[in-house]
This record gives sequence, C-alpha cells and structure tokens, in this order.
Amino acid sequence: MNCIKLRGQSRMAGDFDRQVAELQVRIAVLNRYTAPGIPVTQPVE
Repeated sequence: MNCIKLRGQSRMAGDFDRQVAELQVRIAVLNRYTAPGIPVTQPVE
C-alpha cells in the first residue's frame, strides 16, 4: 500500500534541473488557478 500515491503526493525528479523545471510547472499551474480571483484595480479619474 505504500506504493500508492495519495492525492497531492508525488515523487520529485532525480536530476536537479528536472526538479527546477517540475517546480516551475507547478507554480505556473497554481498561478493559473489563482489568477481569476485576483482583483484588477483601475485608477479613478
């Protein structure tokens, strides 16, 4: 049962450069999910 990954758990890539790329992909996905919730302010003239 230890071989089954729970939701949100994953193995990191072995190579450092691949780890960096994997983290950048995760950050891009999170930014895409949070972007609609960020208010856009405009100056009032």
